[in-house]
Amino acid sequence: MKIAAAAYPLDFHETWDSYEEKLARWVDGAAIQGAELLVFPEYGAMELASLAGAEAAAGLEGSLRAVAERMGRAGEVLAGLARDQGVHILGPSGPVWEGERPVNRATLYTPEGRRAHQDKQITTRFEREEWHVVPGGPLVLFETSLGRLGVLICYDCEFPLLARSLAEAGAEVLLVPSCTDTLAGYSRVRIGAMARALENQCVTVQAPTVGPAEWCPAVDPNLGAAAIYAPPDRGFPETGVLAVGAMGAPGWVVAEVSLDAIRTVRAEGGVLNFAHWPEQEPRLRHVTQACLT
Repeated sequence: MKIAAAAYPLDFHETWDSYEEKLARWVDGAAIQGAELLVFPEYGAMELASLAGAEAAAGLEGSLRAVAERMGRAGEVLAGLARDQGVHILGPSGPVWEGERPVNRATLYTPEGRRAHQDKQITTRFEREEWHVVPGGPLVLFETSLGRLGVLICYDCEFPLLARSLAEAGAEVLLVPSCTDTLAGYSRVRIGAMARALENQCVTVQAPTVGPAEWCPAVDPNLGAAAIYAPPDRGFPETGVLAVGAMGAPGWVVAEVSLDAIRTVRAEGGVLNFAHWPEQEPRLRHVTQACLT
């Protein structure tokens, strides 16, 4: 399959038509390049807050509620684009109220009109201490006509057991939408995505927000580079990088991904991280001490 990862800027929209036209333009741009799976970033939906006006967008709570009120309508637009363009789309994530506080949710849309969602599992300090966004539902394995996909939203990809659970369930491609405001934050997610590709001998896809969004302090600024990673082993680049964009440059990064290559490297790779993973467990129980003083 051909996968497109978005490095996506957050824009202030005066009208719904402006927002809808942007989504259509972006999806069309990836489809023209032959992409079959399009990945938008974490909190890419926060630009919906602008439609409630500058005052709402400028507040932490106001922006959450403004976006949540519009997530359903945005989902219908994305579902229509997936159908019309014949592509799978992981839509930009955003807040959805499931109880007293919102979860951070990304929804996958298929050309056949089906959809399912993944909620963020582990929230960052900003989300839990200042924004009060809470963890959502369980990990989900997406069975699609393209293959078996998993989603680890930003911080989630820094936790290897989450990725391992998806890999053991059958995931061969892990989608990592991200939203980071510093080089350190971006680096943590990038390193996590590359490590998860190595450990599970799978492909990971990082799609970040990029650029300033002064009108919405909750998601300003944004720093990152879109990329598609693989295990640095037989059938894949020795660097483990299938494709990577320029830092902070808006646009799509596209790469061809072979599921056969993933299955081959898991069975016949120079190393067998995926198969050898269980060998860790018995060794974790027997830590000895060596006194060198």
